[in-house]
Amino acid sequence: MFSPARSCLPASTSVAKHCVRNVLASSYATVRSTRPSSLPEPDEPDISSNDFILSILRANPSLRDTKSYLQSFGPRVRPVQQSTLHAPDLSLPPFPTSQGAVNSTQDPAPVHGVAKYILNPIHRRTALVKLQGPFTDRQLESVAKGMVYLEKLGLTSVIVVELDDWVRGEPNEKANAVDETMRVVSALEQQGARARPILQSVVRLGPKPGDHDPEQHNDDTIPAPEAHTLPQDLNPIRSALRAGEVPVLPPLSLDSFCRSVRVHSNDVLGALARGMVEAAEASNSEASLSGHDNPDDVDLTPLRLMIINKEGGVPSYARNGFPHLLVNLTAECNHINDTFHPSWRSTNPTALENLALARTCLSYMPPSSSAIMVSHRSPKSLIGHLITNKPELSSSLPHALLQGNGKVTAHTPTILRRGLPVRVVNHAADLDHDKLSKLLEGSFRRTLDADAYFRRLDECLDFAIIAGDYAGTAIVTNELPRAESSRISAPEPIAYLDKFAVRPENQGDGTVDFLWVALHDESYGLGLSYAANPNGGKEGRGEGRDLVWRSRADNPVNKWYFERSTGHLRIGKWVMFWCDAEKRLKIEEGRRGYAGLSKVEEWEQGRLSIWAKSIEDIPSSWSA
Repeated sequence: MFSPARSCLPASTSVAKHCVRNVLASSYATVRSTRPSSLPEPDEPDISSNDFILSILRANPSLRDTKSYLQSFGPRVRPVQQSTLHAPDLSLPPFPTSQGAVNSTQDPAPVHGVAKYILNPIHRRTALVKLQGPFTDRQLESVAKGMVYLEKLGLTSVIVVELDDWVRGEPNEKANAVDETMRVVSALEQQGARARPILQSVVRLGPKPGDHDPEQHNDDTIPAPEAHTLPQDLNPIRSALRAGEVPVLPPLSLDSFCRSVRVHSNDVLGALARGMVEAAEASNSEASLSGHDNPDDVDLTPLRLMIINKEGGVPSYARNGFPHLLVNLTAECNHINDTFHPSWRSTNPTALENLALARTCLSYMPPSSSAIMVSHRSPKSLIGHLITNKPELSSSLPHALLQGNGKVTAHTPTILRRGLPVRVVNHAADLDHDKLSKLLEGSFRRTLDADAYFRRLDECLDFAIIAGDYAGTAIVTNELPRAESSRISAPEPIAYLDKFAVRPENQGDGTVDFLWVALHDESYGLGLSYAANPNGGKEGRGEGRDLVWRSRADNPVNKWYFERSTGHLRIGKWVMFWCDAEKRLKIEEGRRGYAGLSKVEEWEQGRLSIWAKSIEDIPSSWSA
């Protein structure tokens, strides 16, 4: 099952064909230069021209995805500011929110209008690409075709080659690196691209002058690149991009004696990420001061980092070795290293070093940037990632659903975001009232009755999960069942999801999924081996509890809740959702063996009625 932004795919082949016919005319000029190729080998996927267009349609971008894409590639009004962005002929209304939910998903944008702008990008952007072979000719052809299609969508790759079987210090190591570079250039040109090999060194070994200044890098836990680049070093890359050519670089660097030596591609990519961002910032400053802008210039700021290899993404202990779907580098990097199984060092030997590479590069790139670790078997994933900036499947979907639908395979890509720190607060006194009020009012677009709300939290808060500096929150309270609803003298409190909110500017950057996964680990998923939340709180120890919440029946985000809940019940103007404690379900299934669960277990008798009557008594948090 796809995430909300992707869940409204064309229902029939006829619809898809209709959409293709409407975009073929505008896309003909885009795809006509692609040379036809022979049928691919069974284990090597290929992308035909029709697949290219269908990949765009299957990405099915939401309104927010469309707006984000247009901010990067669409028409702009000077000065370049998000608030002044206009998208002609596309209706992008404000994203509505309503009581009881964060606005975490939107309906898909109109297919015809989206395709019109996606297939005719106005502004070109850059991506850093680590091409990590060795690849066969057929594999390299498939990867090169993916790079060509990304360029047609407005994203020009700056490629650094790397081979896993290279040995440092081997004879002719520089010549071998140059040979592989020319092989990649040839593969790109065979697919209709214009490529330029940049064989001179564009990075220099050692720290950049001024790196001793702590303000040069905000996070001491992220290692600085072991190489650097100066503005004039980037002139060959800038020249190639201006000429409409794809720069392809061998992993070479100048040492302190100005000799060109082969280094690891990660050193080159880290230096380029920093240097290209700084060069773009300097160029934008000069353009602002002069008041002149070159519309044919390419923004050097990397929009994406793509690591294309034979391994795929980062293995996850929670998915039995299948890849992580979405990684919050700020909050999860150490946990991923700690839980990396020794056996994966043979199947995914470079996963952790690529994880470190993504963390280094994204620390310099804009917050909206992301990285993807993808197998050469999944080239079409690059198209969907470019358009939506999301994983193929939402990481916050139920674990059993992700494990059992066959969609997650060893070659499923891993999306990596810089992310935000996530922490668990167990005492209401530790909450910042002003920041939390601002977050809730900004997300729900209503005025909070702050005094009454925080008095209630003082009495019944179970825990609150806070993302970043109050960029998002999930607040869970303990609600006592109504006396007439319970037949026992000391009823267990109901774990009630009181608020789930994300600031509008952080909706679409992965914060929603990061929050829900942490919520799962602290409530209904607690006690399972894969729910060891590394961000504080109970850290996986304890018994899971059923989680209950309500949302207005007309809330557009309910569709997102339907996909993540165990069940729902309509009660007047509300829809009540719940998630069953997963550990209890596993224990019950184990006790019954092959008999399975019955339709209504003994412990389920009457609980919906108790929940429904009890949550109706919860007062509104908002001012009239």
